[in-house]
Amino acid sequence: MKKKYDLIIVGMGPSGVFCAYELIQKNKHKNILLVEQGRSIEKRGCPIEKTGKCMKCKPFCSITCGFSGAGAFSDGKVNSYHLATGVPDNLYMGGNDGPSFREALSVDEIKALFAYTDEIYLKFGASEELTGLNYATEIQQMQEKAHKENLDLIYFPIRHLGTEKAHLLYGKIQKYLEDNGVEMIFDTMVTDLIIENNEVKGIKTLSSFTKDNEQEFYADNVCLAVGRKGADWLSQMCKKYKIENRSGAVDIGVRYELPDEVMKDVNKYFYEAKFIGHPSPFCDKVRAFCQNPSGFVATEVYDNNLTLVNGHSYKDKKSTNTNLAILVSHKFTHPFDKPIQYGINVAENCNQLGNGSILVQRLGDIYRGKRTWQHELENNKVEPTLKSAVAGDITYALGYRTMTNILEFIRSVDKVVEGFGNPENLLYGPEIKFYSNEIVLDKEFQTSVKNLYAIGDGPGQTTGLIMSSAAGVQLARFLDEKF
Repeated sequence: MKKKYDLIIVGMGPSGVFCAYELIQKNKHKNILLVEQGRSIEKRGCPIEKTGKCMKCKPFCSITCGFSGAGAFSDGKVNSYHLATGVPDNLYMGGNDGPSFREALSVDEIKALFAYTDEIYLKFGASEELTGLNYATEIQQMQEKAHKENLDLIYFPIRHLGTEKAHLLYGKIQKYLEDNGVEMIFDTMVTDLIIENNEVKGIKTLSSFTKDNEQEFYADNVCLAVGRKGADWLSQMCKKYKIENRSGAVDIGVRYELPDEVMKDVNKYFYEAKFIGHPSPFCDKVRAFCQNPSGFVATEVYDNNLTLVNGHSYKDKKSTNTNLAILVSHKFTHPFDKPIQYGINVAENCNQLGNGSILVQRLGDIYRGKRTWQHELENNKVEPTLKSAVAGDITYALGYRTMTNILEFIRSVDKVVEGFGNPENLLYGPEIKFYSNEIVLDKEFQTSVKNLYAIGDGPGQTTGLIMSSAAGVQLARFLDEKF
């Protein structure tokens, strides 16, 4: 007879991990199973530092898969939303304008939830240091300057874990779960759900390495915490089992790299400045995201060798450049309802132009209507930190509307931060955030299938570490009442 669990959590990113943690606090006697496609934290690692290029690791990329998820394995920034002042209430509510905390909790309750979640990070070794708290006047002056250029400049105090320190912190959390009886299965793909009469009964799995040894696991409750990496799989499950969902936005853009010297005030006052604009002529939402002072541009590989760009920043290892994402939100209307596939197509085109690698182009070459050549990159004042990137022309792949939005956004920010639009700054492509399949959830994060829950970035509920982690905490509280 197969063992039956009280709860199965699919995915070991922050939302799934924090859900398990909080259930331990509430009730130590429940049988909880976590299933993860990737490796345990101590086995995760990227060979690029030794090889100098992305090896497109099989069967999966350790940057995107494994205990702690993709976000915690990159730069490890924890936004302390609950300590911010003068921030619009909607920014506390959750992710990408989709299902979020707003339907379940008040703003004050959400702030308390974030404060509690922040304390968990501190408990496991997060830095006590918060950025920006001593620069209120300077931050306000820069915000006013941005407002004159029709830009919002949002500020939250940030705890920076650093890529290498995040590994240590999540290693402690992994051990805590193990020591408290949470069963964890790694290197295992969830291939299907078991649903009968619109009620979830369990999951089906295969080994990630051999793709055999099919198994079934049963549970009274199943939580899907698959992250952006699992967004396409989640979309397939919705179609197969008629799980209620709606088409959301896909964020498409570039990773932008420029000298620390240009960004020195922004880095000092904010650490991460969240510029948001709606530039003419399209007025689409464009935002700066995931800023990494003295950081490194990095690659991450998804299914079918889809290669995207991201950014890391370490506590100890430093470069002389700052990198950040510039993302354009694409929200499509009827009859088109496949934003994830649209983003994949853009990425595939970009990858083809780079012969499977990330493309990089000088800003000035885009203005001149030409590609960047390797010898030009070698003589460029801004030295690329991603050595494996291929010089080329990203405008062939990103499209007119996306590129126009990005260039107009850069021009606007340049009027706030002098040098932001320097022609020798670098654009890497593609950077794409897949949270386009918004699952319809009730106030307790339950899907239209009974006892099937969804949390985190995958269902379009959250963006970022603290929100994803808090979603896991809140679901655990809902489930504790149910148990």
